[in-house]
Amino acid sequence: MALDRIEILIEKYFEGETSIAEEKELKNYFSSSNVAQHLEQYSAVFGYYKQAKNEQLATTIPLKSKKQSIVVWLSVAASVVVMLGVGFTFYKNNLNTEIQNVGKVDDPEIAFRETQKALDLVSKHLNKGIESVSYLNEFEQSKNKIFKIN
Repeated sequence: MALDRIEILIEKYFEGETSIAEEKELKNYFSSSNVAQHLEQYSAVFGYYKQAKNEQLATTIPLKSKKQSIVVWLSVAASVVVMLGVGFTFYKNNLNTEIQNVGKVDDPEIAFRETQKALDLVSKHLNKGIESVSYLNEFEQSKNKIFKIN
């Protein structure tokens, strides 16, 4: 009768349906010396718990203190902030000098020529825009003819 119960518990164990008490019963059965011969193949599975219980770690693991890691992270963060500050200062100074020098022309003739170039460019793009609007006017006239709106 006990052998039938153990076989049922083994099936339940491998299907993942056993309770803690049933697993303890299996562990106790396979730890004993009177294991049925056809069930000895499972002794390694349940005997592992007994063996693992007796194992001990022989080496020591050095633990780092949290204070050291906090100091390291704070120093890294501080150096990043300093680098960002220096970089931003250089960027801002270079940007200001470039903006101050834009558009400064001392010779009036050069300034006049540059102004003419800029106005030509604006005129060219403005004419393209006006051409596009003329297509809209034709579209409006065609729409009015189709729908007879006047």
